[in-house]
Amino acid sequence: MRTRWVTMAALALAAALGAFSATAASATDPLTLDSGYVTDDVGVLSAGEQDAVEARLLQLTENSDADLFVVLVDSFTSPSDYVQWADTVADNNNLGPEQYLLAIAVEQSAYYISAAQGGPLSDGKLDAIEDKIQPLLAQGDWDGAIILAADEIQGDGGAGALRVGLVIAGIVAAALVIWLIVKLVARSRRNAAIRERGAMPEAPDPNDPFSTLTDAQVETQAGSALVQADDAITSSREELGFAVAQFGEGATAAFSSAVDTAKAKMSEAFDLRQKLDDEIEDTVHDRRAWHIRIIQLCDEIDDVLDANTEAFDALRKLEQNAPQELERVRSERAALQPVLAGAAPALSALSASYDATALSTVADNPAQAQERAALADRSIDAAGAAIAAGKSGEAAFAIRTAEQSVAQAAQLSQAISALGTELAAIETQAQALVTELQGDVATAQQLPDAGGTIAAATAATTDLLRQAQANLSGSARSPQRTLEALAAANTQIDAAIAQGTQAVERARRVQQMLEQTLSQANSEIRACREYIETRRGTVGSTARTRLSQAETSLTQALNLRATDPEAALTEAGRAVELVRQATSSAQADVEAQNPQRYPNDNWGGGGLFGGSSSGGGSGLGGDILGGIIGGLLSGGGGGGGSSRSSSWRSSGGGGFRSSGFGGGGRSSGGRSGRSGGGRF
Repeated sequence: MRTRWVTMAALALAAALGAFSATAASATDPLTLDSGYVTDDVGVLSAGEQDAVEARLLQLTENSDADLFVVLVDSFTSPSDYVQWADTVADNNNLGPEQYLLAIAVEQSAYYISAAQGGPLSDGKLDAIEDKIQPLLAQGDWDGAIILAADEIQGDGGAGALRVGLVIAGIVAAALVIWLIVKLVARSRRNAAIRERGAMPEAPDPNDPFSTLTDAQVETQAGSALVQADDAITSSREELGFAVAQFGEGATAAFSSAVDTAKAKMSEAFDLRQKLDDEIEDTVHDRRAWHIRIIQLCDEIDDVLDANTEAFDALRKLEQNAPQELERVRSERAALQPVLAGAAPALSALSASYDATALSTVADNPAQAQERAALADRSIDAAGAAIAAGKSGEAAFAIRTAEQSVAQAAQLSQAISALGTELAAIETQAQALVTELQGDVATAQQLPDAGGTIAAATAATTDLLRQAQANLSGSARSPQRTLEALAAANTQIDAAIAQGTQAVERARRVQQMLEQTLSQANSEIRACREYIETRRGTVGSTARTRLSQAETSLTQALNLRATDPEAALTEAGRAVELVRQATSSAQADVEAQNPQRYPNDNWGGGGLFGGSSSGGGSGLGGDILGGIIGGLLSGGGGGGGSSRSSSWRSSGGGGFRSSGFGGGGRSSGGRSGRSGGGRF
């Protein structure tokens, strides 16, 4: 019995000690993390599980901008609040903003992810991670919960990023393939278009009717034109044979010449075609140019033959109505007689007023007109005889000759009176130009002329005006030459006037700029002088020298103001430049002596007038005393100065990246203290 009670007491004592031990083990204060990523204070992870978790967390560090540390304890104490406990551990172990701590209380069934302010994960993301790992923690799947947390921080353990990368790579590859196909198709089409276009211009030319045709189209058109032109020449040659037989060789000489011209052009076209067909390789540009030339030659052949076809038709019509046409020509010849009679007197009248060179184009017109009239008379007689003999073809040719002779005689006679009208009109223009030049001379004489150019042009124009007035008032005048000389003089005087006007405008601008620069220089010199006078104790010799030179330049500018504005403007500009140098130098002197801008010159305290000058310069008192006693006290009074001590704070150890603690800094705001985590 006694043995039983002893045994029971021993068991009770053992139970009590076990309970006390369990209580002590479940209470864990904030601790120092192990050297790895996982601190398993309760040993819930097997060696294999811990190795897998460490490997996954190392992968997270290498593949993302975040670290995850894990601590597993029985329960949270000192403080017992899981948020404060986790944040305290993170702070004590100097975890940085990119380093997160997953704290898990196994027996207490509480967990929390501690995060510093400014980390890469938002509070919402952390809440979502905690929600996802909570079921695994409730099941005691500690390594699964840790790996899931790492996966969520990185993003599907990197698989999502890999998938995104693969998708992007696939899209890029597909885009490259599509781009390559499009480029190849476009290049193929472009090459086909180039082959089809050949030497065809890329942009149509409004002045080139062939610019819109491809090489093939030009070649086709050239071949068709060549055949049509050759057929037209053959037909024209046959028509010419009939005409010679009908009208005679004299009447058809012009037609024969036209056919010969067409045949020569046709020969050139065939030569080009032969070059295109031979075995010698030609460039696409040469082939296009030769085809175009063939088309042009065929067009010229067509024009020549068409014109002579019309002449053939007119000659045939004339043959059919020879008697009536002869009477018409006789009437035209009779009407020509008064015109012929007035030609010589009209020329004599012009000769009395104008020089022979002015009338050179009509000097032999009366004689030429009489010759044409005589030819018309002979042709009319020949036509009458041919009609009487029944030779209608010869009659038609004679009538045509008489008709053309009458027309030419009338034209020669009328040219004399037409020239007289033109000469009178030219004289009127010359008189108007004389009046204009007289006004230009008066204008030019009022302009400034430093180089004498205007005076020379005015003198030359005046001489020409005298000559022109003499030529326009006497006999044997030459209005054309007079007008030509006046036009040249007008050009010269206009150029001189333009030059003088520009000089006047330039002088006006120079004067305006001079007044502005003088005013500016005077203002800046006054301001600089006052600045130096009120700071005599600190301004050195350089500024004073520049100011003196500026004043000298300003005086020189004022002296030149009336006689040489441009030189005065130069001096005024120099004065502005010098006074600005003086101002800059004076300000630099003041800044060097008084960097604090007189912070202690309050006329109270220590020093000569109280207070001290920490900068070693004269200060406000020194400037004033410098003006009174020549700067003897410009060094200022007062010895020491005060210095400011700067304080700084260390941010602590810094963080952990891939191996061990330390290094990174911590944000001054500490851990976020967000509301998260909870029970599981």
